[in-house]
Amino acid sequence: MKHSEESRIRSTTVIGVLRDGKAALGSDGQMTLGNTVVKHSTRKIRSLYQGRLLAGFAGATADALTLLDRFEEKLEAYNGKLERAAVELARDWRTDKYLRRLEAMLAIVSSEKALIISGTGDVIEPEDGIVAIGSGSMYALAAARALMKHTGLHAGEIVQESLRTAADICIYTNDHIVVEEV
Repeated sequence: MKHSEESRIRSTTVIGVLRDGKAALGSDGQMTLGNTVVKHSTRKIRSLYQGRLLAGFAGATADALTLLDRFEEKLEAYNGKLERAAVELARDWRTDKYLRRLEAMLAIVSSEKALIISGTGDVIEPEDGIVAIGSGSMYALAAARALMKHTGLHAGEIVQESLRTAADICIYTNDHIVVEEV
């Protein structure tokens, strides 16, 4: 069943950056329902696998949390191997009758890898080490690429500034920013 445009939850910008052996993942805090802001400080970043990974989500919150739980199970089953756990989650997400109805995306970073996992079975590892999902993702991605190319900022600073740029442009992104690093 598809949500009507007015009841569709839109939320978020999540961006992750790898730089100099460190990773940062951040998000804004806004959640909207239709054209109404319903919460300003939603927490969309989670630390996983004994603090070695960070995960962020965009989409329906209950769906995303269900997927994060499944991803954690896969991490445990595959001894923290990020790529293997991501591929197995994507496979389940694509083929499981219940999971394939979930509407969310995940961005996962470790100090070595950055991945996007989608419900269409995609596991994407961007060449530039920048992952971005959500309503304001393209604004944050453009800002992060420019900052990576033209500054010496560290990963956390790039994430922070990219989210500020997205918040200035995207109506579904606010400036209640949370950034975590591994």
